Amino acid sequence: MTNFEKFGLDVPQILLPKNIDVKTWSVVACDQYTQDKDYWAAAAKIAGGSPSTLNLIFPEVYLNDGGKAGRIQKIKEAMASYIDGGIFAAPQKEMVYVERTTAYGRVRKGLVAALDLDSYEWKPFSTALTRATEATILERIPPRMEIRRGAPLELPHIMLLANDPDGLLIESIGKKIAARKDAPLYQGELMQNSGSIKGWAVQSDDDLDCVSAALQKLYDAGTKNGSTFLFAVGDGNHSLATAKAVWEEEKKRLQEAGAGDQEIQASPVRFALVEIVNIYDAGLTFEPIHRVVLAKDAAGAAAKNAPENFEALIQFLQKKLDGAIEQAADKDALKKAVKNSTADFGFYYKKDGAQKCVLLKTKITDLAVSRLQPALDEFLKSQTGTELDYIHGAEEIFRLGEQDGALGILLPPVAKDSFFDTIGTLGPLPRKSFSMGEASEKRFYLEARRLFSGN
Repeated sequence: MTNFEKFGLDVPQILLPKNIDVKTWSVVACDQYTQDKDYWAAAAKIAGGSPSTLNLIFPEVYLNDGGKAGRIQKIKEAMASYIDGGIFAAPQKEMVYVERTTAYGRVRKGLVAALDLDSYEWKPFSTALTRATEATILERIPPRMEIRRGAPLELPHIMLLANDPDGLLIESIGKKIAARKDAPLYQGELMQNSGSIKGWAVQSDDDLDCVSAALQKLYDAGTKNGSTFLFAVGDGNHSLATAKAVWEEEKKRLQEAGAGDQEIQASPVRFALVEIVNIYDAGLTFEPIHRVVLAKDAAGAAAKNAPENFEALIQFLQKKLDGAIEQAADKDALKKAVKNSTADFGFYYKKDGAQKCVLLKTKITDLAVSRLQPALDEFLKSQTGTELDYIHGAEEIFRLGEQDGALGILLPPVAKDSFFDTIGTLGPLPRKSFSMGEASEKRFYLEARRLFSGN
């Protein structure tokens, strides 16, 4: 069988339940709907008493509730009972080709594989094969380690991005499967109007050789200045950082117990299940996350000098980013101008009872947010009574910008063709740089893999 070690990958032993009912078995990534307990209550109602991945994960909406230790213990007990109770069919050594149709009609293709955690690094300016796309918040890792540490199973919601404009990897294997008319391993509707999903086995020598040949081409194309940048973490960066931290613990334990190199390298904990997606996949949407600056006085009301401060910020950004300021006719013209660029920013705020629409045009060639956020941070750290928040959707920016003491900042679309180059040159992007689709389009748990034994 093909060896994928060079690419930081392995062919996993995939566990799937017998007679899968996708709607009750599969639930969305645990880090979605973190302010919506009603969503997760509805998920529990749909799952009912059926076997479900809902019983095997910790929705983060509950992280700050009491009884965390007890919930984690129940999750691990459920994992063990599913393994011992015949819920799963026999494990199969295979990758999985996935086609996900979202509620918006977009079809996203992916390839589930095992990532070698020794080939991944989240720290800035890493030269690892797989690198983080956004800054990692260290405080988020320890709580997640409690869940993964000693867990009998893992289920993937991590999505890696491949820089594959020619569709060499995932699209090619999809065409081979379609030509053969292979029966899917699973298919069905996802809960809560989240679209549908199908998955096919990728396990023959011919299929895996095809995957390996495509990876070699991507590896060669991604090799620059003595290092190779093969994958970027699109979703689940903190979950992957957690998996690496747990692996470092386990590796140290094995070494101290006298385990040999072969035993250490073969440990299941060394790997994490991921889905690889082509960044150029038409079904993968990248949405910018906009910003809003809120200026308040000591009593928490809108600061009276907010408009003047906002104009000082815009002028600061103009100089910092070597840009030019223009006035847009109205908010529609501002939105259109920003949307049709990759390097221009829109500012929307109220002054003297009138709405101001300001366009900052720049010649930035990196991802725009990578230049904007550090400049924003520099200006705001000297300001008192200001807050920065992160907003999805231009309409929400305009709603906020019509309030006193609020400056809405529109960011341009994420340029896919400069994504890898920006990260390779500048390191991980600033916090809250982009969103891969809507919450319902995130990865749903479906496949599983054995992790720690003896539990």
